[in-house]
Amino acid sequence: MSDATRPLILLSNDDGYAAPNLIALRDQLTRDADVVVCAPEVNQSATSHSLSLHRPLRLRRHAPDVFAIDGTPADCIYIALHAGTRVLPRRPDLVVSGMNHGLNLGVDAFYSGTVAAAREGALRGIPSIAISADVKAQRDAAAAVGARLALAMHRALREVRPVRAPLLNVNIPPGDAWPIRSTSMGARLYSEEVIFRQDPRGREYLWIGGAEVRHDQVPGSDTEAYDEGHVSVTPLTLDLTAPQHASLINEIIASIA
Repeated sequence: MSDATRPLILLSNDDGYAAPNLIALRDQLTRDADVVVCAPEVNQSATSHSLSLHRPLRLRRHAPDVFAIDGTPADCIYIALHAGTRVLPRRPDLVVSGMNHGLNLGVDAFYSGTVAAAREGALRGIPSIAISADVKAQRDAAAAVGARLALAMHRALREVRPVRAPLLNVNIPPGDAWPIRSTSMGARLYSEEVIFRQDPRGREYLWIGGAEVRHDQVPGSDTEAYDEGHVSVTPLTLDLTAPQHASLINEIIASIA
């Protein structure tokens, strides 16, 4: 029986509902909260914020409070929040996405399905947090830190809710114990490659995205925190307006008036 005093958390990811990191994070969160999982049926990494608008989707219940969608992470949050009581007994207090198997630093946030699931929650007015861990982070320790941050976020917002729901992006470096710091988005740069090959029948195919990655020095950033062995907590914005370019817009409009 659910305890009415416990927060209700909607948990998702982009690695799939059966991913070990999601299970580890769920186990930590359920110590202090009621948790409902609604996550992709299979891996949906790097799907960003795409929604499946042009094909039917299937909702499957794999266990009590564990649901899977054959769609994207954003699909999962959208469906869970708008399917009446098919998935959730009520509106959740918090959306948690993760724990991702791998980092989402810097520009990764634009491509990440993990971050997108949390962003979808924040767009619907629910405080949301995305949690990612380096593949060399100790899983249980990282899940414990992620759960502590998520629950601390809920406690901090119980009395006062900001006009816009906050969206946090957490990244955990290798190891099993870490300091935690507030950060901004850093510069994580990949080698940009398009690799052309031929299949056994002589037809061309290609891979995009390089394997090499580097971090430019950005003081106070999530990439700097990672390089120094700290957990980073980065507040992300839902407002993409760039006021610094207002004068450019005025110049463009004036030139065609």
